[in-house]
Amino acid sequence: MLPVSGRRRAADRVMRGLLTAGFALALVPLILIVFYLLKKGLGAWSWSFFSSDPTGSFFGSPGGIRSAIVGTLEIVGLASAIAIPIGIGVALYLTEYGKQSWFAGSVRYVVDVMTGVPSIVFGLFIYIVLVLAHVGGSGFAGWKGAVAISLLMLPIVIRSAEVVLLLVPESLREAALALGAPRWRVLTRVVLPTAAPGLVTGSLLAVARGMGETAPLLFTVSTAFALTGNLNSQMDSLPFLIYNDAQSPRNEVVAVAWGAALTLVVLVLILNLLARAVSRRSRMA
Repeated sequence: MLPVSGRRRAADRVMRGLLTAGFALALVPLILIVFYLLKKGLGAWSWSFFSSDPTGSFFGSPGGIRSAIVGTLEIVGLASAIAIPIGIGVALYLTEYGKQSWFAGSVRYVVDVMTGVPSIVFGLFIYIVLVLAHVGGSGFAGWKGAVAISLLMLPIVIRSAEVVLLLVPESLREAALALGAPRWRVLTRVVLPTAAPGLVTGSLLAVARGMGETAPLLFTVSTAFALTGNLNSQMDSLPFLIYNDAQSPRNEVVAVAWGAALTLVVLVLILNLLARAVSRRSRMA
């Protein structure tokens, strides 16, 4: 082995130092945000905070965030039910049937464009198409917000699923086909089970992205104080509640916004940890 010159060693130390400094600099705002959220938000947490609904009263108690949590879970749950099956289906077409066709290339281009579209554009689109037209017999509605959120989630699901499906060894497909299995059975019994951990990871990351979006909900769901399970009516949600309460002149209401923000961050953190756990388990397998 040839000895490493002093000049190369010095350059290596300089680059390592620059990378470490850049990493530490990137961590500073993240640490400050988390610290400020914990400082402001933990004080608002209590049993009544999670078990009561917002009151909307200017003078009385501001209430809690129960309806906002339930509304967020309902909207994101419906959005996931829309985006995840469609996204995985599109990814299956791109990897198993489309391959290098011009149509598959066009679909990939559209997916890439959708990835960069601001969330407010999807909100305006659904507002014009569904809300103004009173589709479903109502104006603002939870399911319309779910459709807008699903449009945000869809390109993430498609891209992540396509990458995972391409990692499935081609030999597994060829072996199943050689045994006489039809193409659809190869996909359902071989390809999808093999790629399942990666598909779950990508889907959870898409859900985490959709859960924190505010702009689409401003134009599609509006807000409501009472707890409701009716997706065809206005609903409360954590992003909208934070947006509204943070502008209040009352310190008690602003404290609710901080507590709701911390709750939303914790929910997103849990989803990201689940995605990491599934990804780690798939690598170990």
